[in-house]
Amino acid sequence: MRLAGPAVRRIWTVELQSRAGRPGLVCAHCTAHTSQLDAASARSAALAHLARHARTDVLPGHLRTCQCRERGCSWHPRHRGCAGPVLLALTRDRSGRTWRLTDACAACAAATSHTAIVPDTVLAPDRSRPSRYSPAPASVRPKSTASDERLRVREMLTYLATALPRFTSPAARLLALQCALRADTRGHLRVPHGLLRGMRLLGRTELWQELAQAHWLYLPDLKPTPVEVQLRDAALLGQTPGRRRRSHAAHWALHPAPLASPATAPPAVRLAALVLAAHTTPHDRHSVDMDILGRLCGHSPEQTTELLDQLVRTHALSTWHYNQHSGEVLWKPPRQHAPTAP
Repeated sequence: MRLAGPAVRRIWTVELQSRAGRPGLVCAHCTAHTSQLDAASARSAALAHLARHARTDVLPGHLRTCQCRERGCSWHPRHRGCAGPVLLALTRDRSGRTWRLTDACAACAAATSHTAIVPDTVLAPDRSRPSRYSPAPASVRPKSTASDERLRVREMLTYLATALPRFTSPAARLLALQCALRADTRGHLRVPHGLLRGMRLLGRTELWQELAQAHWLYLPDLKPTPVEVQLRDAALLGQTPGRRRRSHAAHWALHPAPLASPATAPPAVRLAALVLAAHTTPHDRHSVDMDILGRLCGHSPEQTTELLDQLVRTHALSTWHYNQHSGEVLWKPPRQHAPTAP
């Protein structure tokens, strides 16, 4: 039985407005809050400001409700009914000037355009301002498992779908994923040439330039080894869980069993296999919304369909199917052959 009580409003909106030739941040939740920002860091400042609100106004799961449903599901064009857990959904308008962070169920978040789920690895708790709803710290931290690694990668891919431009190349997304998972709390990391060589990305200077032009990192000097990288996105600072467990997830992303594609495959094929592997569960039914799959891969539905067919031809997938009624892509991993008994 659910107790009746006042609904808790968890919607935060910020807008980037031009003031005196420089962008300023205006928050609808903070009265008369404005600040002058650099054009290159305006988006990161907006995301960091929204994250602070979510940390301050944290609520236990049973008190959180889908704010989209409370408004008649007016944020998305199609409605299949609210379903799934209540998550934090980040939405931007087409111009990229207005950003909204709110509680929404998984179904509404998937149906809303320009929306991504904010993962726990990005929205770290604010240790300087403890909340009365914050759970007690665990005395024993479990070791990283394959399911945890899949979750970390899935969350980071979702974050990159919002942080990077829509049509960022698959190779740049694979590189950004490794950087995001391996960075420390200052957004700094060292990328060895061996890692880049194993990913077939060594010497691809255009990928670093692509991420630098997106204001996601500072353009590094690629001559030294390892490459010193500094990320610019403030949303990645203070990630949880610890760096060691995120490094395990980064290593799993290089060989995402059971859908690992050959290292010689094109980056678009490897990224599609990685996205499917991150959404593969221990159950028999593996599915993901086609819109979400295309957004995580940075491709249109037509391009995504071609990539899925190529995964079947290379035996990275056993089969796949598109359900037109639900808008989901369903697939089966390749058959695992049991070892022959002596």
